[in-house]
Amino acid sequence: MYPIDSYHHASSVADAVQALNSDPKSRILAGGTDVLVRLHGGDANYGRVVDINHLDELREIKMDDEGNIYIGALACCSDIINHELVQKHLPMVAESLSTIGGPQVRNCATMGGNICNGAVSADSACGALVYEFDMVIEGVDGQRIESINGFHTGPGRTILKQGDILTHFVARPENYKGFTACYQKYAMRGAMDIATIGCGVGLKMDGETIQTIKIAFTVAAPRPLRCTKAEQAVQGQVLSEEVLEKMASALVEDVTPRTSWRASKEFRLHIIKTLAKKEIRRAVENQGAAL
Repeated sequence: MYPIDSYHHASSVADAVQALNSDPKSRILAGGTDVLVRLHGGDANYGRVVDINHLDELREIKMDDEGNIYIGALACCSDIINHELVQKHLPMVAESLSTIGGPQVRNCATMGGNICNGAVSADSACGALVYEFDMVIEGVDGQRIESINGFHTGPGRTILKQGDILTHFVARPENYKGFTACYQKYAMRGAMDIATIGCGVGLKMDGETIQTIKIAFTVAAPRPLRCTKAEQAVQGQVLSEEVLEKMASALVEDVTPRTSWRASKEFRLHIIKTLAKKEIRRAVENQGAAL
């Protein structure tokens, strides 16, 4: 039995917003792969539930006439991975979601939950940062759009307020057209483990010159982040091993890894530099360029 104190079956997004706002201790139940585990463990902080899992309008994945790709916050990982729009235009999203848990977890877990629970190890966060997702949020004051950049504010924390519900992610065409992007997760086990470090790279080349580069990490700081100093160090330069070393050196200014039982700070920093160089090389190869 789950220690549920109250349960509200939301009839709409607006109803869910109202229910969440009226009870400061309430939690959203979507895929349930986080909330139900916590409830099963007896966590009383998750005993007041607002269930939005049946709001099918939040599962839609589509592209509008302007090339904006919308991914519903309730779309499960498996549906996103297998969707033709994602595979064609946002392959790094599919690649990163494929590293979450096993098939059973991916069939239930949502990207919305993976992002909104604020975990520094959220695998989907790198893809969201590299493709610069906008977040469509419904709250008590209506709808607003926030950038994924700055959405995470610390371990387990985001800018979401009580009563807020993320409804959709939006990928703008200027942030995916012409880019190749890839993701690599380093974990203690080969599968079904949270990341020790996660690295995502998006790249647009002009011949052998780096026209645009985006580098994102999870578990390299108290929140998922873009590495702007490292990006600036190589932007507009002809790609070479020397340039990659320059990028790796600049990463030290962006990241603040910590020591934990999974890995020491020094080992994490080594992995951060190694993964960034590896994924840049892979993104370059995917563009048909050579290093």
